[in-house]
Amino acid sequence: MTRFIVAPQWQGSSSSRAMQLVDGAEAIAGDLPRASTTVLAAPTEAGDAQGSRVQRLSAIVRMRDRIEEAVRASDETAVVVGGDCGVALGAVSAIAGDDLAVVWIDAHPDLNTPESSPSGAFTGMVLRAIAGEGEDLVRLEPGIAPSRLVLVATRAWDPEEEAFVAAHGITVVRADELSSPDALADAVAATGATRTHVHIDLDALDPADIAGVAQAVPFGARTADVVASVRRLRERLPMAGATLTEFSPSSPAAAVDDLGTILRLIGALA
Repeated sequence: MTRFIVAPQWQGSSSSRAMQLVDGAEAIAGDLPRASTTVLAAPTEAGDAQGSRVQRLSAIVRMRDRIEEAVRASDETAVVVGGDCGVALGAVSAIAGDDLAVVWIDAHPDLNTPESSPSGAFTGMVLRAIAGEGEDLVRLEPGIAPSRLVLVATRAWDPEEEAFVAAHGITVVRADELSSPDALADAVAATGATRTHVHIDLDALDPADIAGVAQAVPFGARTADVVASVRRLRERLPMAGATLTEFSPSSPAAAVDDLGTILRLIGALA
């Protein structure tokens, strides 16, 4: 069974469409089974940096705690639906362990530090925090080892992120490699992990497959390939948790156009 936890956080984003992440989360929630869905209240205020280099840090910390508590309280595998991709922090923190691999299906690696981030937005730092580095108030202790991170369909890099991946030998599965469903499962199995957390940022998809994202990047993964790859991975290793994030439709009508694609992805995760 699956527990859906909807977390309409927007404070981690630097996009001009950040508030539309709330609309996106609500649109997805409307198509989830009510009895299996928990909707968390996001902080209404923007939050402040609290003297750090992370914008809106106070709100991000509060939402991290709410998500972690909700995931821990669930007797079922939790799929956390954002909101921005910062919601993955609480979702992973709740299930973290040295046997967990984090599969990051995202056009962006989100591996900046507060010092290297060009925007100060937490969405660009969340995986680095999951790896145990960055701002003290949000980084996992202990973090997930870089050897247990697998990046998928990643194609928009900042220099610090490229350097971190190269230094740690982090596995990257290209979007075109997903045409073989075994490519992802083989890469994750090679980490030696016995459980997975699968994170899907919708901008991992090719723009031909999804419109409601703030930072579309060409040459992404096809929906059918992601669905088949995640299903094959789940046949090989148990999924301990998942996140699906960054749906920011331009209008309610536009949201409807994308929901079929999103529900296919959720079906693979659930």
